Amino acid sequence: MDPATTSEPLQNDCEPEGDTATGKSWSSSVWSRWPSWRPTSMSLLKTVESKILACIQNDLWARFVTLPNQDRIWTLTLTNKMVRKPAEQAPKTPLVMVHGFGGGVGLWIRNLDALSRSRPVYAFDLLGFGRSSRPPFPSDAAKAEEQFISSIEQWRQSVGLENMILLGHSLGGYLATSYAIQYPSRVSHLVLVDPWGFPERPKPQPQPQDTEGQGPEPVKRSIPRWVKAVAGVVSLFNPLAVIRAAGPWGPGLVNRFRPDFKRKFEDLFDDDTMTQYIYHCNAQTPSGEVGFRAMSESLGWAKTPMLHRVHLLPPAMPVTMVYGAQSWVDSSSGDSMVQIRGQAHTRVVLINGASHHVYADQPEEFNRVVENICKTVD
Repeated sequence: MDPATTSEPLQNDCEPEGDTATGKSWSSSVWSRWPSWRPTSMSLLKTVESKILACIQNDLWARFVTLPNQDRIWTLTLTNKMVRKPAEQAPKTPLVMVHGFGGGVGLWIRNLDALSRSRPVYAFDLLGFGRSSRPPFPSDAAKAEEQFISSIEQWRQSVGLENMILLGHSLGGYLATSYAIQYPSRVSHLVLVDPWGFPERPKPQPQPQDTEGQGPEPVKRSIPRWVKAVAGVVSLFNPLAVIRAAGPWGPGLVNRFRPDFKRKFEDLFDDDTMTQYIYHCNAQTPSGEVGFRAMSESLGWAKTPMLHRVHLLPPAMPVTMVYGAQSWVDSSSGDSMVQIRGQAHTRVVLINGASHHVYADQPEEFNRVVENICKTVD
């Protein structure tokens, strides 16, 4: 049975902050009465993802990994059996890839084959995202983060990995760092790709007072009040509620506002496969995004910035931060990380021609950088 057919508590899109695990709201019961309003299902997500994964050339094992609490984590394992190793040679440390907010394993399609040529590669849908189980998340930031981290550790135990090269993109980078702080003996090298949630939210600058005789002050652009008002209203809802609220117009909405996803993969698919994948990943019952919302402040800043905690990483743990040179994520957090941890075991890499989705914008260079990182481990 597909996990979408199991009965799970519903996290309401339109409910203000709070733990909704205590029962269904009026709005959630309305959604249940009109299931056809949103043209999505786990079955449709499975279909479009299967089309994406059909591009993989190496040996692929795709399955659900069941955790002790019966949550299920959708997992891919890739190996290259064409490469024969001497029996006495120890297996190489596996690479584990953690996607970002609103993503899933399908977004790694440009990277999985290349990175699994010399070592096993694991990719999984974070709890509450993609095809993984979608349980309720608490509204407390620390508890929501811990639910993510606990699921990753339980997944590791269930899969049977002793240690790993842990790579996380965006939200996945934030969670990978938190995991490495809690379970340092399991992480051989931490790779953070355009990680979200590292810097502290900038404090508003005081407005300069007019002073006669000093000439005109330079004009400084500030956020208009109406934008702040809209941001305040949006903060009352789950981040992806607009996709679900759009109903049958949701797929077109994704195509309109994220045409870059189609362009990034146009040599693999000449249709809307990737934007359909993004839509079906994010039009399901909200779960992981509820946890993300609990962990973030308005406009996407982390309530507990990771730069405040990176000193807790073991000094000898190698960390590489990979940024897109044209990304909206400020790479100065990487420089701050180097200052906090020292240069001996911390490195920052900028990939030209890449924005936030570095792995898809410049896949060949990204794969080369990650492969070289992996070679430093074994």
